[in-house]
Amino acid sequence: MATDSDPSALMPEGEAAASEQSATMVVEIWTDGGCKPNPGPGGWGVLLRCKGKERELSGGETATTNNRMELTAAAEALEALKRPCVVSLHTDSEYVRNGITRWHTGWVRRNWRNASGDPVANMDLWRRLLDAAKPHDVSWHWVKGHSGVPENERVDQLATEARIKIEQTL
Repeated sequence: MATDSDPSALMPEGEAAASEQSATMVVEIWTDGGCKPNPGPGGWGVLLRCKGKERELSGGETATTNNRMELTAAAEALEALKRPCVVSLHTDSEYVRNGITRWHTGWVRRNWRNASGDPVANMDLWRRLLDAAKPHDVSWHWVKGHSGVPENERVDQLATEARIKIEQTL
């Protein structure tokens, strides 16, 4: 369940066509996800910002984990971009940031096994996230959660609202 998923609305009128030929569009993204309890009903939230315009996305699942919601938020954000972009993605999940910047190369080399030889947890979402990141030039940034960063607080609010909406349907 995603809302406001047309990222072309982030671009000023007339720039969408011109930017299709260029990967220089810079998009700032903040993501968050969570569950209560963990595992349990969960939600994710995304804030995309480009050229002074913003777009918010959110959704959730009835039975999931914090890590799955964090990964889903990042994948949904990147999948919402309709053309290659330069992306600065901010997450408060060290799991997401470390997995995408450090661990995934070893997992792929070991046929999606971790250092202990066990299958990688959330492999489906890691693959989805890697595929979603491929067309873009993404820099991954960790931000401390609940530390007063307005964009991080907003995506936390979006994720919480999505989780509550899911809980109300149970």
